[in-house]
Amino acid sequence: MKSARVSSVIFFNKPYGVLSQFTPEGKWRALDDFIPVKGVYVAGRLDADSEGLLILTDDGKLQAWIADPKHKLEKTYWAQVEGVPDEAALDKLRAGIALSDFTAKPAKVRLIAEPPGLWQRDPPIRYRAAIPTSWLEIRIAEGKNRQVRRMTAAIGYPTLRLIRAAIGAATLDGLALGQWRKIDGSYQDLQGKFNE
Repeated sequence: MKSARVSSVIFFNKPYGVLSQFTPEGKWRALDDFIPVKGVYVAGRLDADSEGLLILTDDGKLQAWIADPKHKLEKTYWAQVEGVPDEAALDKLRAGIALSDFTAKPAKVRLIAEPPGLWQRDPPIRYRAAIPTSWLEIRIAEGKNRQVRRMTAAIGYPTLRLIRAAIGAATLDGLALGQWRKIDGSYQDLQGKFNE
């Protein structure tokens, strides 16, 4: 009997200023500064100026499943925005908001306190005494280019800092900034980590 292929998944808490690739570019650092594992590929990119959970795997089928919006894996983001949006503004995101090239599907959005245990960003966001900031938790199953930033800007509250906190049931729990954790298992076992 043929044994199931063992695959690997890496959970990485990506710092600000790091690309979702293994080669540096311009002023941005790359994953090889942090992850010495060969043969793994990013499943669902994060922009260099965004932080948080990045998933890598050596299993192409699993990579496609994680990244493809048709599988409805919900991504949870923490967005620090300029200003304090009211419920009417948040309702626009909950209804699905038209952007220049597509309409974002309805998002689950709520105001939250600054997430506990949050690390300092390097460099810190620009501080302006006259303009308050607030934190939003935004859950979407899409992942178009710079989507969350574009959504908050469309309602008049630009994102100053963006952190991906979870992909499905996989979270940043137990991962300090710049740390990674590797899990091995069958395709089904690893898929289950996102559905628990």
